[in-house]
Amino acid sequence: IEPGGMFGEMAVIEHRPRSASATATKPSVVYFIPRGEMLGFIERSPGLAPTLLQLISHRLREFNRLFMSEIVQAEQLAVVGRFARGIVHDLKNPLNIIGLTAELAAAPTASAELRSQSAVRIRKQVERISELVSEILYFTQGKSDTSVLAPTNYADFILPVVAELQTEAELKGARIEFANQPPPLKILIEPKRLRRVLVNLTHTATDIMPAGGRITRRVEWDDTGVITEVEDTGPGIASEILDRLFQAFATHGKTHGTGLGLSICKKIIEDHGGRIWARNRPGGGAIFAFALPLAG
Repeated sequence: IEPGGMFGEMAVIEHRPRSASATATKPSVVYFIPRGEMLGFIERSPGLAPTLLQLISHRLREFNRLFMSEIVQAEQLAVVGRFARGIVHDLKNPLNIIGLTAELAAAPTASAELRSQSAVRIRKQVERISELVSEILYFTQGKSDTSVLAPTNYADFILPVVAELQTEAELKGARIEFANQPPPLKILIEPKRLRRVLVNLTHTATDIMPAGGRITRRVEWDDTGVITEVEDTGPGIASEILDRLFQAFATHGKTHGTGLGLSICKKIIEDHGGRIWARNRPGGGAIFAFALPLAG
């Protein structure tokens, strides 16, 4: 408190006991003004009331500034914590596959063919980790899209990706199946980035079905584009998060996850000129769908 300043004014205004206190850092003279005399000063000098009001306003603004600063810092630390837990969760799956595959390949009885297959599987998981890190950096840095989209046979793209995800889903007790055969239509995509969408949607489904379940993929198309649906047999999407499902850091009912998975999907699909949405299935479960335009 600067020379000439005051404290404890709230006790005068509210007429209630207060706990305001100050510590002198050097020899000081402090004047105590009883409440009755302070009110008398205000009655005799109306200009004193605006001065007190300005003082109180300044104190409240300063308190709010300090309070909001602490709140923002605490929220930032919480976001970093959620972000770190989510990254660890996303990295555990490929790292577990790498570890198990390496043990099989290093076994004395491992054949040359098994070791060759293990090397391919390990390389794919390393690429997957690299893609995950790149996507997170791409999303958090907010850079504009520079991906080169190329005409790609959609069936040739999606079938190998789903086959790869099937192995991982089986480890969690889930089963992936196609409701129909994907069409051999040409669409403009960047395969590595679009693969991330399928991975994230599959992880969303398996995370919400810890006891296992079924993930059905359905592909519909017309003269304008292709719609891919990912349907699960889980509990469905909670109403608390349905309207902000694709917002960054939005998460509900999960003990892990950055809350970035679906927002990354949204950005990737929009960078492909498409759109993504979600809804609850009438019989239970959730359906995530994204639409992509045909090439040309």
